[in-house]
Amino acid sequence: MKDGPTIAEIAALIGDPARANMLMALMSGMALTAGELAREANITAQTASGHLARLAEAHLILREVQGRHHYFRLAGQDVAGALEGLMELAARHGGLRARPGPRDAAMREARVCYDHLAGTQGVRLHDAVLRQGLVVATVDGLGLSPAGRARFAAEGIDIAAVERPGRPACRACLDWSERRHHLAGRLGAALLQNFQQRGWARRDEGGRTLRFSRAGQAGFENFLAVTVAAPQPIYGG
Repeated sequence: MKDGPTIAEIAALIGDPARANMLMALMSGMALTAGELAREANITAQTASGHLARLAEAHLILREVQGRHHYFRLAGQDVAGALEGLMELAARHGGLRARPGPRDAAMREARVCYDHLAGTQGVRLHDAVLRQGLVVATVDGLGLSPAGRARFAAEGIDIAAVERPGRPACRACLDWSERRHHLAGRLGAALLQNFQQRGWARRDEGGRTLRFSRAGQAGFENFLAVTVAAPQPIYGG
């Protein structure tokens, strides 16, 4: 008898193309109806119902009933993290989708990856906070520096909530369109929420694409450009 959890059943559930497409649609972080998910998977509503039942039984998704409508969402950040890991693995092995058209270009520029900023803008955010020393390498991956705690607190981020146990405060997530990392974890989610609350970016209705306003882009550029002052040398007397 083999020790450890059995991954074959979960892998088979995620590996079905229709179910994989539905799970990827739920990476938007929004709750979607069975009909919307059926269209994402290009299958009939009856077939989608069976797939959704199996995903719910495996605790990969949650069902919420509101009136006559049934909505589905990912069961939690652990499921989203597993899907992100699979996306990273697929990207490394060339498993990228080709989706031509202007909408694809907008998604490459800025989009929601479950609850954080992805695309070109997400990669730029990741690179800026590392370059400024706000986020630093730790034994566990990435973490906030003292300068980062001060800076993000000044921006209105709840640092205690970001660093509470359970989910990583900062995590590098490989961006499937850029082939570079964007910023995930609680900090990535808090920053995206902050940008949206400021009115810098709005999300396309029913989609993952984020669009920065002209003023919002200017604010975002200023956010990225702020640098941490270098410590002054101390000279002995």
